[in-house]
Amino acid sequence: MAEQHPLPRMEEHGGNLDQATARFGLPREGWVDLSTGINPTPFPLTPAPDAAWHRLPEADDLEARAAEHYRAGNNAALALPGSQAAISLLPALEPPGYVAIPAPEYAEHARAWQRWGHRVERLTADCIAAGPPRRLPWQTMVLSHPNNPTGTRHSAATLLAWCDALAAEGGQLIVDEAFCDAEPETSLAPSAGRPGLVLLRSLGKFYGLAGARVGFLLGPQALRQRLADLLGPWPVAGPARHAARQALADSAWQDRQRHVLAASSERLDHLLTRAGLAPTGGTALFRWTPCHDARQRQAELARAGIWVRAFDAPAGLRFGLPGPESDWQRLAAALGCPPGD
Repeated sequence: MAEQHPLPRMEEHGGNLDQATARFGLPREGWVDLSTGINPTPFPLTPAPDAAWHRLPEADDLEARAAEHYRAGNNAALALPGSQAAISLLPALEPPGYVAIPAPEYAEHARAWQRWGHRVERLTADCIAAGPPRRLPWQTMVLSHPNNPTGTRHSAATLLAWCDALAAEGGQLIVDEAFCDAEPETSLAPSAGRPGLVLLRSLGKFYGLAGARVGFLLGPQALRQRLADLLGPWPVAGPARHAARQALADSAWQDRQRHVLAASSERLDHLLTRAGLAPTGGTALFRWTPCHDARQRQAELARAGIWVRAFDAPAGLRFGLPGPESDWQRLAAALGCPPGD
């Protein structure tokens, strides 16, 4: 049911165009980067006031605004310098123990827990869907929901059953909801006050603001305080806080983007299917295509200037969404699909 895996390789990240260029050379037309799952149409920011650049960040309503936006009720959010900060540091707050993480999964989760001396065991999606066993050998479960890279989803009832079983033993369920903004109905944020439930949110994917490095932790007040103490004062820069407050407040843009992303992901499904790479899952921001020759396919696309993520276990490709129409046409050509097909 579970097995120990070695530390994931450091290079397994999207957006690593420097590595792609070093390996394949810079394409004549430049790269079409589909490796990240970041919205190619970012939120249209207005400039931050000068004071945001010249003064230390001051108290504002960002955390309260985030808790309201995510429908977390009175359970305040902790603003983070990207959700990656929590991914890296939460393991430091727990004594070394046993941690369950799905396979496949965003590699930084396993890497962080192993780095702090925890033993990571990998679970299949079927094992998670079956619900918690009577006796839990783990103190913590960590998973992305929807899964990154496959897009696998579980019902709220299933995930909360795991949370309750872990909490009954003094443990916790940590859910990385980086791709929930396009489908907020899948979020567990309305249950954020539940014992043992820790949620991570990010502005990098849906809002296309990865460079702002803003994320949030929703969870028990004591845990938020411990992590805040570890991060120290002013963890989120003033201009980043300004950007986050704008993005969270614009519900009209959010609604429009959900429709745009749904249409784009459907278009990508059709294109990949015509190319013989029919997706079996994903989210509105990326599609997952199993294929036994994933590394070879990645290299072929790279030689045409298209950079995608390749995975080995299970073997497959993850395609982010193209942005401008010219990027769609370049992807179609690289896949061998005639323009307008």
